[in-house]
Amino acid sequence: MVDAGVLGARIASSAVAPLVKKLFVKDQPGAGLVSSPVRISALVSFGREKRSVTPKDVEKVAAELVRRALKTAGPGEQPVTAEEATAVTHALGHSLASLGTLTIEDYEAVDLGPEEFARTLRSHAAVISYGLSGDGELFYEQLLHTAALHILNFFTQRSTYIARQQTAQSRQLARLVRAVDVLLGRLPSQSAEDAGFEARYAEHITGRYGTLTIYGLDTGTSEWSLDTAYLSLEATRERDGQDGGLQIPAEQVLAQHDQVLLRGVAGSGKTTLVQWLAVTTASRTYDHGLTHLIGRVPFVLPMRRIVRPGTEFPIPGDFLKAVGCPVAGEQPAGWAERVLRAGRGVLLVDGIDEIAGDRRDAARRWLRELTRTFPGNLWLVTSRPSAVPERWLEAAAFHELTLSPMARDDVATFVRRWHRAAGADEGEGMSLLQAVRTTSELNRLATNPLMCGMLCALHRDRRGFLPQDRKSLYEAALTMLLERRDRERELDHPDGLRIPYATQVQLLQKLAWWLIRNSRAEMDRSDALHIIGQAVPAVNLDGTAEDVYRSLLLRSGLLREPAEGRVDFLHRTFQDYLGSRLAVQELDFDLLVNNAEEDDWEDVILLAVAHARPKEAEQMLRRLVALDTSRGKLLAAAGLRYVAEVEPAVRQLAEEGVGSLVPPRGLSEAEQLTRAGGDLVLALLPGPERIDNKTAYLVAWAAAQLGSDAALHFLTGFRYHRDSQVQHVLANSWHHFDQELYAREILAHMIRQSTVTVRNTKDLRLLRSIGGWAHIKVAGAYRVEELTELIVPEQLTVLLVDAPHPVEGLAWLSAFPNLEDVHVGTEVSETVAQQVPARTTLITP
Repeated sequence: MVDAGVLGARIASSAVAPLVKKLFVKDQPGAGLVSSPVRISALVSFGREKRSVTPKDVEKVAAELVRRALKTAGPGEQPVTAEEATAVTHALGHSLASLGTLTIEDYEAVDLGPEEFARTLRSHAAVISYGLSGDGELFYEQLLHTAALHILNFFTQRSTYIARQQTAQSRQLARLVRAVDVLLGRLPSQSAEDAGFEARYAEHITGRYGTLTIYGLDTGTSEWSLDTAYLSLEATRERDGQDGGLQIPAEQVLAQHDQVLLRGVAGSGKTTLVQWLAVTTASRTYDHGLTHLIGRVPFVLPMRRIVRPGTEFPIPGDFLKAVGCPVAGEQPAGWAERVLRAGRGVLLVDGIDEIAGDRRDAARRWLRELTRTFPGNLWLVTSRPSAVPERWLEAAAFHELTLSPMARDDVATFVRRWHRAAGADEGEGMSLLQAVRTTSELNRLATNPLMCGMLCALHRDRRGFLPQDRKSLYEAALTMLLERRDRERELDHPDGLRIPYATQVQLLQKLAWWLIRNSRAEMDRSDALHIIGQAVPAVNLDGTAEDVYRSLLLRSGLLREPAEGRVDFLHRTFQDYLGSRLAVQELDFDLLVNNAEEDDWEDVILLAVAHARPKEAEQMLRRLVALDTSRGKLLAAAGLRYVAEVEPAVRQLAEEGVGSLVPPRGLSEAEQLTRAGGDLVLALLPGPERIDNKTAYLVAWAAAQLGSDAALHFLTGFRYHRDSQVQHVLANSWHHFDQELYAREILAHMIRQSTVTVRNTKDLRLLRSIGGWAHIKVAGAYRVEELTELIVPEQLTVLLVDAPHPVEGLAWLSAFPNLEDVHVGTEVSETVAQQVPARTTLITP
């Protein structure tokens, strides 16, 4: 039996729109569109020259809606009997007849939105009980909502007044109508059991992943609404022919490709992106514009949860059970397989790097088998950059992208939101931004949401003073979390157990070092209790292991229980920092160096160098160089930034070692260089003279990722380079730097044929200040007046608009006499398309 709610939504707009139009008067020839508010009752066709309106006046329209909806059901899928269908028709007709008595005006109705407008129609009509069953009631509600959506869309198409006054809502309604049609093509016939379960599962996804833990708010951790906290970052597609080397919004990666492997450093926002995609897919509001997610079902699969020692990789029917989903037991038999065979799944496999290295080949085979067995679904797999080799999933047709560091504007946006949420003075945020932009070490730290949140908290907590290196930053954060937070807020320990700061650190170190040594991302609760229990006698605490564990879990802010009986650290970076401290205390330097080739140990080794005494650190650097591997040399070079004191001979040895890796031979090597060496690499990278175009592109790309003043100065040597790839890198990197300085020192001297992205009026003014630009991409919302005023008309030849076109249409493009190509990232009507100047090519999705 088909679900009545799904059935009621299956009428395509091509069928509903003509029926809706019958309810309203036709515009007379030559009348034109209205330009002022109109009372709805004056528009209805059945209310003219009548004193009262009854449901019979629109009975035929309602009956036709019901008939067409029932017609979409397959054999044996009828949700209601013939008698109840008649009752639904009467109820729907009575509700639609209330249009003739509504006192609100057209723009007010549009402002309500389809759901509230449908409720208004029902309540205004005072629909009495028609003896409808649960399915009949659901069928009626969905038909009324569908009709309300198209009625409001009809108003927006009819009235230019609404188009001007309710622009955002008008566009949203148009998107909703298109989204419903996409849904009809994607949503298969469903049983009531499947549809009901999907609704409950969607509620779980929205509740489970609809909030985000932001570190540092109120000097602790806090839950933010995902809508507020989510920050759109960019993903870079490695250059691959003409389509490569481009940056796209991270949430759009699955619009570009069905199967994506997304790499990103710790704290870069990979898991946040997974949450956002899951909630957006499950929300079923269809107002996000991402039509590739409409009608699909998200499966969030954190690898550390589903891959445990001695267990097999789950089959689709066990996905929900593997992640501990509370509604897993309600899952209809075969439901997951039906979803995937219909190509409706969005599978979000988070953290390949968080499982043991010896299980990653098995994970690859698992992914390859699933994608082969269930084609047509969307797949996003995330990993730290070096956890798996390049083209790791190429055989399974995955496209590889890299999550870009937060750009300058992203950092500013995050800092503003953090301080607004914390109730802090706006001046505090501006002071922090100034410190980050003028201090190279802080600039390098503020590259992802985790570190930005930590900087915000510490800056506020220390009244403007910030540590200048990574080790000191973590140490300050630990002090704030473990010692000062409860004391300064005068909070009593609910379990009656007060653990001194040094003891908390020592116990957390033991847990962290155990996880690292055993290549684990989380441990059984019993293992944690065992480790703590062994340590309790030595640290002189009165409580039991259970008491100590519970105190650390509730009060430290560093531990969490992701599932029943499991424990891990809030973020891997805390685990690495604490584990490295104990490694140095235990003199486990051999173990550290012996694991230099393991990507999971990279941060542990670097932080151990920071914790070590000078002679210990020097010995580690010597041994890393002596490994005679690229990773060893890169780690030694990166380690130089972490030591307070080092012999000149050791420094020279490390610099010579990394010198053998310069210049880079591919993007992965260039990324490793910048991540490991920082500004140190700039002294080793060659200039544009006497290197081929490919090498020049890689060198420029590597330097651009640093985003420092020294890197900007280095890039000035490439501004006259004529290779298109080099020019592309320079044109797309200005958001990593001080944009005003970058525009003056780099862009003003370039060949102006590569595409530059502008995000706001400040960007447009900067381009205008250097004489304009030929190829411009407008990202996000814009106003026509800003574009025509700030873009130099004679310079513009190519315009890419990655946002909905304005209500005014595209006639304004005639202001640019040399414009040749326009790329619009949304559908446009035939009328709007005709407004493009004859000399210009319009390209739409």
